[in-house]
Amino acid sequence: GGVGKTTLVVAVYNSIADHFEALCFLENVREASSKHGLLHLQSTLLSETVGEIKLTSVKKGISIIQHRLQQKKVLLILDDVDKEEQLQALAGRPHWFGLGSRVIITTRDKQLLKSHGVERTYEVKELNEENALELLTWKAFKFENFDPSYKDVLNLAVTYASGLPLA
Repeated sequence: GGVGKTTLVVAVYNSIADHFEALCFLENVREASSKHGLLHLQSTLLSETVGEIKLTSVKKGISIIQHRLQQKKVLLILDDVDKEEQLQALAGRPHWFGLGSRVIITTRDKQLLKSHGVERTYEVKELNEENALELLTWKAFKFENFDPSYKDVLNLAVTYASGLPLA
């Protein structure tokens, strides 16, 4: 973790959200799933896209998601997914959603995407030292130029973080 998957997906979401009828950004699916369960995540997905619906089981949730969203152009973000059952319960198959829909999944597990049949993936790469230093500088000082006396400390931080300057 820490390479910027969530930050990137937030930027993508914000830049394309206007092109969709229904939107849902489920953050921290791994944590939310273990704390509150899949039924809670399904309820959140449905309440954000079609309105409140009382769910009694994950199986029923799957059926309702398919039925209620298959005609809608949906943008669904599933952030930090770590189990196949999360994908099955929230975005089982492409035909669950209407034409032009997009499901964007962030995960640390490439195999999970393969096993779910995800066709297109993008791997967020770690930054090189120069770019990591630039990002850290912007985050720390809000501008590119900084007091040269900080240079050694910033370089040390970038080296320590191994390409993950916000870690």
